[in-house]
Amino acid sequence: MYHKIRILIIVFTICFSCKKENNSEDYLDISALKARYSSGDYAQWPEPELDSLVNEEKFQDIGILPKVTFPENNVFSKEKAKLGKTLFFDPRLSVSGQIACASCHNPELAWTDNSTRSFGHDRQTGGRNSMTILNSAFAHNLFWDGRAESLEDQARFPIGDPLEMNEQLNIAVDKIADIEGYKPLFKAAFGNDSISLSRIQKAIATFERTVNSYKTPFDKFVAGDSTKLTDQEVLGLHLFRTKARCINCHNTPYFSDNLFHNDGQTLFGTKDEDFGRYNVTKNMDDIGKFRTPTLREVSRTGPWMHHGHFPSLLDIVEFYNLGNPAPIQKKYLGVGRDTLIPTTSPMLKRLNLEKPEIEALIAFMETLSSNKGRTLIPELPK
Repeated sequence: MYHKIRILIIVFTICFSCKKENNSEDYLDISALKARYSSGDYAQWPEPELDSLVNEEKFQDIGILPKVTFPENNVFSKEKAKLGKTLFFDPRLSVSGQIACASCHNPELAWTDNSTRSFGHDRQTGGRNSMTILNSAFAHNLFWDGRAESLEDQARFPIGDPLEMNEQLNIAVDKIADIEGYKPLFKAAFGNDSISLSRIQKAIATFERTVNSYKTPFDKFVAGDSTKLTDQEVLGLHLFRTKARCINCHNTPYFSDNLFHNDGQTLFGTKDEDFGRYNVTKNMDDIGKFRTPTLREVSRTGPWMHHGHFPSLLDIVEFYNLGNPAPIQKKYLGVGRDTLIPTTSPMLKRLNLEKPEIEALIAFMETLSSNKGRTLIPELPK
């Protein structure tokens, strides 16, 4: 494997010598790349290969997550986080009394459920794969289609969704208010024991902002510990930012640009057809666009994509390597349907990655996961 990696680095040398003659020596061997990426100085990193559609002025490279900030209208307190955690695990917010937020966001499963699509009320199957809540404090919009503008806003959707918790919001609030054990928790969090939907949302959002990854091998490596990534993983990191083009969408320390793209997965004309962002905005340009998911913890959050149809990281890389061909079969067109044909993002192109490069890329993505840690399940109030 090391011999193959050395060969690939030599190929990079030839390619980059045409584009960056003054820097060609930086690509002579893997040790040079490792030294630059683990220097602790991002200015020493090789330039990323960005698509012309990427706004370079707003572009932010990958790196270590900053400290979580809390909104001014919902400042952090440990009492509020404790209340939010309790509500997150409480199935009494659902009409059946059996489904909690944690049912689809299990801490033992990287805060998702590792299912293609989650089961909800009456064992109904949801329409999309459950996204992890890990590091969700860094998301600008929530859900695959971005219909929630904040974690506070997001907290109300699952409760009222007939496929999820299927409870009327006012009734959910009344049920929590009828539980005497909740009153001291609300008083500690908000100053008095008044219980409202807004306070429930704020508490859950506060807790979710505390659910973050531990330091990953990648984080430790770019902070200066060159031993944390192997030669293969360093090559994968470099491919991620260059030939594999992942950096175009999976950028920033959150490993997501927080934007919406059509990656050819609308599944037009099938039973799983999903127009994504368009369902929220009704803007024709948004047909088939979905929010770029974070790649942090990605090796633990499968199956992948909004529909959960990709069972391995290899499947995903192979898919993008082909350039995401998404032909539209004419048999699916009908009256008015031709105006709904999704257009795949022009940023997606055939990559021509070779097998060792694919293996290196996957190896790097696996360095974005941290230890599971342990989450203590709270005792529910009575």
